[in-house]
Amino acid sequence: MNQSIPDGTQEGHQVLDQGLDLERDIKLFTALLGEVLREHSRKRVLVIVERLRDGFMQLREQEDAALREKLMKRIDAVDPQTISEVIRAFTIFFGLVNTAEELNAYLSRMDRISSGERLWFGSFDDTVRQFHADGVPPEKFQDLLNHLIYLPVFTAHPTESKRRTISDAFRRIFLIAQGLHRQRLNEEERVEQLQAILTEIQGLWKTDEVRVHKPQVIDEVRQGLHYFRESLFKAVPETYRNLEKAIRRCYGPESALQVPSFIRFGSWIGGDRDGNPFVKPETTELAVRMHHQLVLEEYHRRVIALRRVLSHTVPICQPSPAFMDSLDADEEYWLETMGQGLRRFASEPYRRKLAIMDHRLVANLDRVRARLRGEHHAVPSGGYAGDREFLADLYLIRDSLIHHGDANAAAGALQDLIRLAESFGFHLVHLDCRQESTRHTQAVTELFARQPGAPYYEAFDEDQRLMALAESIAHPHPFIFEKATLTPATRETLEVFEVMARLTAEIGRGCFGQYVISMTHTASHVMEVMLLARLAGLAGRDRQGWFCNIQISPLFETIEDLGHIDAVMTALFDNPTYSALLKASGNRQEVMLGYSDSCKDGGILCASWNLYEAQRKVIALADNRQVSCRLFHGRGGTIGRGGGPTHEAILAQPPDTVHGQIKFTEQGEVLSYRYANPETARYELIMGISGLIKASRCLIAPPPPDRKDYLGIMDELARLGEEGYRKLVRETDGFLDYFYECTPLDAIALLNIGSRPSHRKKGDRALSSIRAIPWVFGWGQSRTTLPAWFSVGQAIERWRGSDPERLAKLQRMYQEWPYFRALLSNTQMSLFKAEMHIAREYLRLAQDQRQAAAIYGLIDAEYERTCTQVLNVAGLRSLMEDTPELAHSLVRRNLYLDPLNHIQVAVLGRYRAEQDEALEEEWLDPLLRSINAIAAGMRNTG
Repeated sequence: MNQSIPDGTQEGHQVLDQGLDLERDIKLFTALLGEVLREHSRKRVLVIVERLRDGFMQLREQEDAALREKLMKRIDAVDPQTISEVIRAFTIFFGLVNTAEELNAYLSRMDRISSGERLWFGSFDDTVRQFHADGVPPEKFQDLLNHLIYLPVFTAHPTESKRRTISDAFRRIFLIAQGLHRQRLNEEERVEQLQAILTEIQGLWKTDEVRVHKPQVIDEVRQGLHYFRESLFKAVPETYRNLEKAIRRCYGPESALQVPSFIRFGSWIGGDRDGNPFVKPETTELAVRMHHQLVLEEYHRRVIALRRVLSHTVPICQPSPAFMDSLDADEEYWLETMGQGLRRFASEPYRRKLAIMDHRLVANLDRVRARLRGEHHAVPSGGYAGDREFLADLYLIRDSLIHHGDANAAAGALQDLIRLAESFGFHLVHLDCRQESTRHTQAVTELFARQPGAPYYEAFDEDQRLMALAESIAHPHPFIFEKATLTPATRETLEVFEVMARLTAEIGRGCFGQYVISMTHTASHVMEVMLLARLAGLAGRDRQGWFCNIQISPLFETIEDLGHIDAVMTALFDNPTYSALLKASGNRQEVMLGYSDSCKDGGILCASWNLYEAQRKVIALADNRQVSCRLFHGRGGTIGRGGGPTHEAILAQPPDTVHGQIKFTEQGEVLSYRYANPETARYELIMGISGLIKASRCLIAPPPPDRKDYLGIMDELARLGEEGYRKLVRETDGFLDYFYECTPLDAIALLNIGSRPSHRKKGDRALSSIRAIPWVFGWGQSRTTLPAWFSVGQAIERWRGSDPERLAKLQRMYQEWPYFRALLSNTQMSLFKAEMHIAREYLRLAQDQRQAAAIYGLIDAEYERTCTQVLNVAGLRSLMEDTPELAHSLVRRNLYLDPLNHIQVAVLGRYRAEQDEALEEEWLDPLLRSINAIAAGMRNTG
């Protein structure tokens, strides 16, 4: 895919010999891809790829209308099968570039560690050094560590366009290329390694990257589990080790600082039913059992490995009395379950203990496997009652090893297993369940209506509803009904809570996290869920008093809802029944903030500021009532859905709101490039956790408050931003037609990349019906990225006017305020990814050309305005001038994104214009592939 393609791996090896940096890796991979295309593609594919790339590269350097038209005619002349292969070549190129960048970033970090110098900003080394340099004493730092909870939550939506098969192939290329860099190979070995990469690329070429069938929810569950099996089970213990090393390095081993296990993971995959009709109660049950099975399998594998290593023999060493007592107790287990004692390992106590532990884990595994097969009655006996029993056995082995002077043996694989068990329990992840508030209201309304002489719940005002709900929750028998007589929707709603109760009793409370209520508008929406939980036995009052085995997280996601978050939470905290249940569950309230819908609703500037203000309000409310409050950030992968670098995002939170805990969604499209490789997963965890440690400094020292003048300026900017955004999106005639026609939204809905529908209501083209995911996805595909930056420029321009003092004030805000700096840095990235000359090409698809051109003009003018204003405030000459490596990465992709976007425009036009169904289907294939390819090139979707 460059003009001088090496003829074989020998020449590819010569490319590598020129230097082991990123550009040469990319050149090598590109050369090998070119070789595959020459040998295994259609006759013209490589020629078309090169000519399109070179032609559009010339257009980037200088606009030439004649050349652009010539290139479009060349695209129009290609048949669907050939254009599909051209697109596939571009897609593989992006995957190879991503792999090369990820590999070289990892190698660069390893080189820096080897050099012994201070590590990068955001590393544990840099973070702990800063705390130590600032005079934070060990006991204060220990107190901060004891409060930490770091909780990423994996979601299946927005879409993940990459198949796992493809991800696995790129992982193999990563490992082979790493060997080329790190290992001392002779000539023959190097050629073999290069041949291995060539073979993987050839396999990629002959593997379809587009799914044949739309994934089912359980397919998405399996995809989520893949990251734990292949990456996180390795990365998590290594992350703890890195933090321990940094602390010893800075504070010294004599400080005796201890790092508790604070990493947790959550998931929505299989529990999020809001707008997804395919997530049923049985889906949730199946997902939890799959989580349970996977983590038990990992423990089983590691216990067997430990049994091979811990061969300590009596009387050469003498285990602790507590450990020997536990072995005696284990004899009773064997006699009860097997009818005989364990004869093996009579003089090897640790192997004996581990054999018993393994037997118990296998019994747990056999039980969950039987239940996965639907065998709920004849399940095996024995096993562990829960993860605490398993951990107790691990602690006994660790403490006994230390007892007889083998602490080094306890600090290796055994400690890694302890870290995993402390982090993952027997549940692996905390599965959050989510449903939209009206579903609960409908269920509760029906239940009230079924009671003789009951009041008409739907007619109640908010105060009356809260009173009726509180009385019902406290009542020993609130409702009498035959479940079979209820409507299907209400039965299903109740069954979700029954599944939660059953699995909590079977596996433990950790298998579920929060019950998230989307579109929470009132306090009664939360109390309705508590009533439904009461009916399933998850909450209520018995002879011992109040009990609550469910935690509810209201989700505030529209601009309007964010505005009255304080009223809703005040009503909840001040409700005696809810307050009693909250105390019974640990007195911790979680509140979820929705970044996606608020941005779609009011624009990025308004949404960002309302989210900031909402956090300040709810934390203040909770603090005043002595309630521990954790904020749950519903961030997307893209800037338009709250995304951006995790470290900077955490530091940009309001002062004194991150009290040692952070929870945030990790959306489908970021999982593959953050967690597919353990090397990168460890880096992502470190960057996020170091951000959490810094943001939690408020726990040990009062933070400086936000400047009131800065808050006032942001109030004005947010108001102006919302005005500008709504004027375009809600008040401009034909705007939604422009969105539907000048982006590939209709094809996105057909792409087999997620189980969730693209619209809340089928056939409804209203803005409120479009999900935030395809909203952002569509604008990204057309290279407009509008949700991430529109109206920022006019808000700044209108506020500052021509007053130089106001510009100077904004510049100080950018330098001094992490929130404002992160906001404009993310805006820069989105502006950089946007290509308005590409977006203009999509106007060809509009039915009303004049109207579309006018709307494009408004967007383009705002793009130029935003670029100018952001650069002025940031004091930069060009976008992303202060992040040159990232800028170069995006520029590198443009060489292949430009032709892909033009291909998409041409194919989308052919697809929409085709009257023959068979020919329409032919054009659908390259169209779907173009969406995949552009998503891979931009490294995000929705």
